Amino acid sequence: MTTLTSTIAPMSPAWAGNATAPVSAPLPAAVRDLVASARRSLTEAVIASTPCERYAAAHLAALRAAAAVLAARSRPSGKRRRQVRSVWVVLPEVAFEFTEWAAFFATSARKRSAAEAGVPCVTPREADDLVRDADAFLARVTGTLGLPHQTMLIAGLRHTG
Repeated sequence: MTTLTSTIAPMSPAWAGNATAPVSAPLPAAVRDLVASARRSLTEAVIASTPCERYAAAHLAALRAAAAVLAARSRPSGKRRRQVRSVWVVLPEVAFEFTEWAAFFATSARKRSAAEAGVPCVTPREADDLVRDADAFLARVTGTLGLPHQTMLIAGLRHTG
């Protein structure tokens, strides 16, 4: 059996500002599962029939990819949880190199919620753009984790208007 390894930068104070000093460690199964789940969500986004479905599935793919990074890098603190926080808030604390991605996807979270509720709030172009962005984010995540990535065949996505 082949064991996958990942480049994981520990977030101890000595390393907190240095994301270029990775440590090789086995990649937990949960991380691989989250990446696989992100890939499935991205596939669902590509084949979705409406812009709202496409947008929601693409955003979910990004959420799952971000969760994979958190699963690979974060360590329980032993303290009781104070409150539930968004993955987009926690991601930059654990993986600084994803700060801009976290801000980008955080701004689209409200629209994703509305799209999931069936509110017609997404244009075909917005949906297609988010699918491409989620694919690019997943590629960056898989590269960071040392996993292979095959870009989705999204060239056929077309928007009108």
